[in-house]
Amino acid sequence: MNKPATLPEYFFKDLLQKKKLLTDSRKLQLSNESVFFAIKGKKHDGHIYISDLYEKGIRDFVVKDVPEQSLLPNAKFYQVENVIEALQQLVALHRSQFKFPIVAITGSNGKTIVKEWLYQLLSPDFAIIKSPGSYNSQIGVPLSVWGIEERHQLGIFEAGISTTNEMEKLEEVIQPNVGILTNIGSSHDEGFDNREEKVKEKLKLFKNVDLLIYPKNIEVSSDLLNSVKAKKINWAFGETADFRFDVIQASGQKIKVICSYNSEKLELETNFSDAASLQNLATCITFILSFFNDRDKVIDSIKEGVKALRGVRMRLELKKGINECLLIDDTYNNDLAGLSVALDFLEQQSHASKKTVILSDMLESGEESAMLYQKVNELLQQNAVSKFIGVGAEISRHRNVFTLAETAFYENTSSFLSDKKQLGCFSKEVVLIKGARKFLFEEVVNALQEKIHGTHLEINLEAVTNNLNFYKSLLKPQTKLMVMVKAFGYGSSGFEIAKLLQHHRVDYLAVAYTDEAVRLRENGITLPVMVMNPHPESFEKLYQHDLEPQIYSLEILQHLIDFLQQKEAEKSMHVHINFDTGMRRLGFEVDDQKDLVATLKQHAKKIQVKAVMTHLAGADEEEHNAFSLKQLESFEKVCNNMENELGYSFISHALNSAGIARFNDRQFDMVRLGIGLYGVEPNAFYQDKLQPVSTLKTTVSQVKKVKKGESIGYSRKGIAKKDMEIGTIAIGYADGFDRRFGNGVGKVLVKGKLAPVTGSVCMDMTMIDVTGLNIKDGEEVVIFGEVPTVEGLAKWVGTIPYEIMTNVNERVKRLYFNG
Repeated sequence: MNKPATLPEYFFKDLLQKKKLLTDSRKLQLSNESVFFAIKGKKHDGHIYISDLYEKGIRDFVVKDVPEQSLLPNAKFYQVENVIEALQQLVALHRSQFKFPIVAITGSNGKTIVKEWLYQLLSPDFAIIKSPGSYNSQIGVPLSVWGIEERHQLGIFEAGISTTNEMEKLEEVIQPNVGILTNIGSSHDEGFDNREEKVKEKLKLFKNVDLLIYPKNIEVSSDLLNSVKAKKINWAFGETADFRFDVIQASGQKIKVICSYNSEKLELETNFSDAASLQNLATCITFILSFFNDRDKVIDSIKEGVKALRGVRMRLELKKGINECLLIDDTYNNDLAGLSVALDFLEQQSHASKKTVILSDMLESGEESAMLYQKVNELLQQNAVSKFIGVGAEISRHRNVFTLAETAFYENTSSFLSDKKQLGCFSKEVVLIKGARKFLFEEVVNALQEKIHGTHLEINLEAVTNNLNFYKSLLKPQTKLMVMVKAFGYGSSGFEIAKLLQHHRVDYLAVAYTDEAVRLRENGITLPVMVMNPHPESFEKLYQHDLEPQIYSLEILQHLIDFLQQKEAEKSMHVHINFDTGMRRLGFEVDDQKDLVATLKQHAKKIQVKAVMTHLAGADEEEHNAFSLKQLESFEKVCNNMENELGYSFISHALNSAGIARFNDRQFDMVRLGIGLYGVEPNAFYQDKLQPVSTLKTTVSQVKKVKKGESIGYSRKGIAKKDMEIGTIAIGYADGFDRRFGNGVGKVLVKGKLAPVTGSVCMDMTMIDVTGLNIKDGEEVVIFGEVPTVEGLAKWVGTIPYEIMTNVNERVKRLYFNG
């Protein structure tokens, strides 16, 4: 592509020499060989991190606004109008220097699976560069393409868009020779006027390709398809197409598929039987047989490759480990780019001082082994990894390149697992487990994972980030954000959520009780924390851990003063003063200001008012708007008066999640985000913008046949009105599944169908009607998630989502994942 005139020649000449393009100040690697792109967003401005990065060794910055250079004497600034576009243009120039073929994949679903499966099928024969994870955004794509090197023979990149005028920019970055369109669905429809506009935008990725692969029955008009001036090849199941696929026979767990093309037939055997997986497989096979000339060689390799295809783990999973360890499960995905992403995630888990990586041989990298493992060692060093364990003959052969203080090497997984002394050494550390499939690293995860209750609550950290960023987009630039992680993060546990919030630099956290706050401190949380219900017995812990109590009465204030005087404390304590403007719960009365101010002035050296707050009683219902506005007006008067009387400023905060949505013009200095972070918008104004964070799952323990007239469960509350099949699931009211869900009130999701509860909910078990669903022991059951929703469960029993979420017992295992 031609370099735009707005960017000087030296911009490209200088920056093409850099090894690392940095867009996130928290992911610093190779400081002397990196350039930082200071990207501005709605609630984020990379420019504010320039000084910090300069201190850490970064000297090259691409910026829109050049800072005062007297404080950064050796920095070099490249000023551009649009930093993201400058990033894209730089990478596009880098891409243009390489002539090997590039495949670009887009569609509503299946992009990442198709990309990963093509890699699995082709990497034994080709050195392939691919986008790590689902790096398919305006920033993710250029960061992926930047990794192209001379040694590569094929590139596979996915591209996603959420609105117009995005795909053209990604096309210029990727410059693909081949296009793959997976499907068209409803994903991201909201960013376009209609479905046709979205399709038209997606097809811009293929404007210069020579070959386009797509499903025959895709919802794209022939006119739009014909706008792509390339050879087009389609595929279909059970009907005439360029490549026809037929599922002809099931043999045990194996599925046989016949691919018919050009009067030839190819028989394949696969472990996958679901429609989505078979469609993704058809896409991969159609591409391979269409693109490569030496079909005989390709056919021999893909037959075995398809048999060995494995499911793609779409996410990094956080699991509790033995001896207070935290495990990051990234098994089955093992390449250099993926390792870099996983190490970034490891860095976020900053509560533990020790970081350990267990890594297998990196197979089919296409890179000379000594150089490959030297790069691995550099990544480990840059991410301050404490201990490294290598598993495999190849990585063991290159043990000398690893320079960490603590290393260990094993020829295979079994020899590592048999070293009981090594396994017994894991304690209070974060462990990244990353290995190729042949090494069976799931056995490593099982050996190091804490063995607890099988029912589990999945918490999607990427959904938390999405919801956080959405609420940030509603705030004014100067408005601070406090996030509620009380009740252990609305049932999500709290520590991992708090770490993520600290990673994203929220301003404050809030909990209900001091013990919750202390546990956050003990797990590495350094953000300011407000404690809503302090007790005099907890003042020592508050003081020791720099926690900020909510003070709601003269009595509790006097107790705090007495404590500080007895302690002869040298430092003052920061407090949040709570005024009751209508909630009638905790808080000073508005008329208490005179006595309150007098006491605060008298003890100004001991107590500093950090914030003044109130709580809205009815922000989630329109009928209470007038009352809420009256509260806000009263609070504003209180703040003005308090500031005048005290003679210094403080933070004022009143809006909760419901208030942020309903009274967005009354943000004051800070807002308090609670249940909205976890995917529930109390007003339902913006529910479609939020993602569910938690999914509660269990399994079917046993399936029984019950004859008409037989009773089911305690007190014989369930009576079979016909011959039935009853599944007993491993969850009960001791886990937080309310007894009110009994006798058909509640329903759970099994094999895509809602199965009603039959009989009473027991302490540890519940019976459900699975008649006609062909359910087997061990079948997965969803209690709440996308379907049924936590809001739906709440309506069934006449309560609120808060209760459903916070009722999930701590004995239920929490499983965190990213993506």
